[in-house]
Parts: sequence; C-alpha cells; structure tokens
Amino acid sequence: MVEPEPDVVLSNLQELEAEAVFVMREVAAEFERPVLLFSGGKDSIVLLRLAEKAFRPAPFPFPVMHIDTGHNFPEVLDFRDRRIRELGERLIVASVQDSIDSGRAVEDGLSRNRLQTVTLLDAIAEHRFDAAFGGARRDEERARAKERVFSFRDEHGQWDPRAQRPELWGLYNGAVRPGEHARVFPLSNWTELDVWHYIAAERLELPPIYYAHDREVFERDGMLYAVSEFLQPAAGEQPLTARVRYRTVGDMTITGAVRSDADDVEAVVAEVAATRVSERGATRADDRTSEAAMEDRKREGYF
Repeated sequence: MVEPEPDVVLSNLQELEAEAVFVMREVAAEFERPVLLFSGGKDSIVLLRLAEKAFRPAPFPFPVMHIDTGHNFPEVLDFRDRRIRELGERLIVASVQDSIDSGRAVEDGLSRNRLQTVTLLDAIAEHRFDAAFGGARRDEERARAKERVFSFRDEHGQWDPRAQRPELWGLYNGAVRPGEHARVFPLSNWTELDVWHYIAAERLELPPIYYAHDREVFERDGMLYAVSEFLQPAAGEQPLTARVRYRTVGDMTITGAVRSDADDVEAVVAEVAATRVSERGATRADDRTSEAAMEDRKREGYF
C-alpha cells in the first residue's frame, strides 16, 4: 500500500508568492496584450521577480512599461534601465513631457503626478493593452482596499468601485469588451512588511534611496523633500543635510523622505514592523490633499 504524501504546509510568504504567480499566469492565459507597469520601486521590483518565477526560462509574455513624469529620482532611473537590460526584456517609456508637448496634458503646478493618468491611458490605447499589472497593495490606502485583484476600467479608462466583479474561490473573470482593459494587482493581499520580507528572502537589489543615506532636504508641511532641480526650498524653508531613506519612490516633487538609520534589509524590516503609518500616508503629498484624493484619481484612470 502506498502511503499518501503528507500535506505541504506553506509559509505566509510562500502562499503570497504562489497566489501572485497564479494571477500572472491567469492574465497571460486570458488576455491578449498584457503589460507590466514598472517604476523602479520596491513593489514593481517584486513583480519582476514574480514574473521570473512564473515564466522563466521563457521571456516574459508581455513588455514592461514605465510612465515617466520627468521628475524622477536619478538613482531610480539608473536602476530601472540596468535591471531591464539584465533581464533582457522590452521596456516602453511613456513620457509625461511628451503628453505636455503634444497638448494632451497641461502643467498646472510643480507636481506632474496627476498628469500620469493621461500618459498612461494614451499608452494603453496606443499599444492596445488589455491588461496592466500594477504593484498596488490593499494596505497602502483606503481606495486601494476597495480594489479587486482584477480591476476593470471602462472604455474611458475610468474605475467604478461599485462595478467590481466577484472573485470567489480565487476565480477571475478576465472578459473585457472592446476599449476596456483591466488593471491587475498580484500584490493585493501583501503588506509593506511582506514585501520587505520577500526582498530579504529573495535577496533583491533595490535603488539605494530605499536605505539610509545622507541627503540635502528641507521640511514642508511636516514632510522632508529632497532639494533638486525640480523642487527648491521656499522663503523661510531652510535646507539641511539629514540621514534619511525613502519608503516609496515617485515624483520627486511630492515624495517625502523619513529620518532613518536603517541601512540594510534587516534594519528596514525592523523599522517597518514598528511603524503604524502606511508608506503613502507618511510620504506622499498627493494623498494628503483630501480624504478621497486617491479614489478621485483612480476614478479618472490613475494606477
């Protein structure tokens, strides 16, 4: 008599990885023209590793795309280009500056973050993408918590939280009508701490700004912003050199740093485990404009 195989008990991290890999394979099977959105940030770096787990040794069955505001951290752009070269994958860069130059978007302040929506929707239409992987997680912000793993957008690229499809028992309905597309979030059920545990377990390289370093910053509205060509201190704002790191990356004009001495993965994991404020709540000015700021942008077609 053959003894049955013992049940395999997966760790929480292994379960999250298995779920994300399953989602990626489902998208590759159900959709015709997916794309993976890649900013060079920690969540999208984890997505790249999960895509390797899902599809290697074959090439990814989709290109990688970055929506470039033109106000990015140089360290992140350097990392983006090098990482894509190492993987040998195709990178599409959709430029907010091109949207401004063509009259598709109008600059109305220092931040170009909201302008990314036009650039993203134009790129999706141009390349006829019907699904776009993103690194959003439900723990980041209240509007994110309303989102399904498969989040559908209408022919105008807009999101209606009341029109979400059921996802019972891990079953996903990938049917889209002409002009519609889906945003797909394999990391939906992950937390910031899960992401950092995975980075540690997989020994993933990140842009150096995720770890403590000395940087010239200034304080505005309780946040520390980097002094750069895109953002300078106003009258009464004194620049100083501080030991900081970034919990999230994005447009330099709205992304704040946090004071930190965490200069390696283990120290960051300990720091994140002790915090009680999400990375977007602590360091993204665009999410502080109103309680519904993120949801308003998502309804317009934001990530």
